[in-house]
Amino acid sequence: MFVVVLTYVKPLPEVDRHMREHVGFLDQHYADGTFIASGRQVPRTGGVILARAASKEALTAIMERDPFCQRGVATFTIIEFRTSQHQPAFAAFADADTARR
Repeated sequence: MFVVVLTYVKPLPEVDRHMREHVGFLDQHYADGTFIASGRQVPRTGGVILARAASKEALTAIMERDPFCQRGVATFTIIEFRTSQHQPAFAAFADADTARR
């Protein structure tokens, strides 16, 4: 499992000019099962995406196609982790040997 942290590097009006394309990118990867949840940071300095992918390298290749990154308005950091506990409703997304709480 991965956490992707997007950091805006341009002013919000410039970020917002690319929001429609970015949302389309998100929709594509929700549809293919890569993205699990996403949203804005508070305060609005970037975003966060919870994702599943075959590898960090595969997710990096996906994120490099994000219009925010391609247009130079955001950068990203990927954090890989293994779930060790989760809520029952999260079972479909957790690692197979994770304890349910």
